Amino acid sequence: MNVDRSHFYRSARTDVDGPLHGLVVIEVAKVWSGPLATCVLADMGADVIRVELPYGRDGDVPPAIPGTGLSWFRETVNRNKRSIGLDLRTDEGRQGFLALVRRADLVVENYKPGTLAGWGVGYDDCLAVRPDLVMVSITGWGQYGPDIDRPAYDPVIQAASGWMALNGEPDGQPVRAPTFLADELAGLHAAIGALAALAHRDRTGEGQHVDVSMLDTMLSSSCGLLTLAATGAAPGRWGNQTDFAVPSNVYPCADGAAVYLSVALDKHWRALTGILGCPELARAPGYERLAGRRENRAEIDARVAAWCRARPADEAVRAMCAAGLVAEQVRNLAEVAADPRVRAREMLQDTTLHNGTQAPLTGPAVKFSRTPTRIRKAAPAPGADTDSLGL
Repeated sequence: MNVDRSHFYRSARTDVDGPLHGLVVIEVAKVWSGPLATCVLADMGADVIRVELPYGRDGDVPPAIPGTGLSWFRETVNRNKRSIGLDLRTDEGRQGFLALVRRADLVVENYKPGTLAGWGVGYDDCLAVRPDLVMVSITGWGQYGPDIDRPAYDPVIQAASGWMALNGEPDGQPVRAPTFLADELAGLHAAIGALAALAHRDRTGEGQHVDVSMLDTMLSSSCGLLTLAATGAAPGRWGNQTDFAVPSNVYPCADGAAVYLSVALDKHWRALTGILGCPELARAPGYERLAGRRENRAEIDARVAAWCRARPADEAVRAMCAAGLVAEQVRNLAEVAADPRVRAREMLQDTTLHNGTQAPLTGPAVKFSRTPTRIRKAAPAPGADTDSLGL
């Protein structure tokens, strides 16, 4: 089934920026986790006001987007926001920040516990001017418990959470995720927590402080493996394979590309045997059920690998998909950026940046038929909206 885009958006409104239109969010956050949480909210239509130092450019992580002179990092995560320049360590900055809080629904911050309070803009200070405020605080280790004063970076949380130890080849070293996985999960959980707290406030009039620990979010998003470890069945490192699906691996093909295939269902195994030319194994003892295939993993993996080596990746994928299998070519990000599926889903949106250059920015993931979301404006220059906000 292929639903046309215009059909999906047939009842879309054009008078709002998204489902969170009208929500006012103050962001006082650095790097990725906090800015990502507010980016999600901004994409959904919230008015996000980013508070940053009136000098410097937080988040200017190299490299620059070619042809723009602007950092991919800052431009990606700060789109759809406004920016004001305030130094919260000064009395003028503190007063300006609290003036913003008076008319805000939500504050998102990711400093170490006690930092904002030390500047006179912590949770209690904000409550004094907005009693029903929701504040979301993202930290490495939480607002209470051991080690809350320790700084934290994404890879350190990957190490502390056990995630890094699970990643990599079985006989190799632990490997970190190539993306800011702990920051990403903390930001997404923060956005979810913020919306839940706002829903509670809408029902009861009660604001609250929402505590998001990067460590907690990594553990919460570990597919329940922490339970196995706590009960004496700690999972091992599987590399590209999977304990509960056989075969499941990356298979090099004749053209130098590779295919990932995962067979989790017995009916998919039966379909695969037809492709491999060994239909006699479809219901043979030791192969018919997953438990048996796990015992014969090496032999089955070798059969699939030999079949893939004999043909180019696109041919292999076509044959597997035609049989109803779950498979895809392993692509690099440059290939993904050129994939028509990416443009069709508006996951790259050509955007004019604040200096007049253009770049294809990563678009919002969630689509809303009634209140569509989009990149409405590029990331602002630091402090660009200070005057317009009367500060």
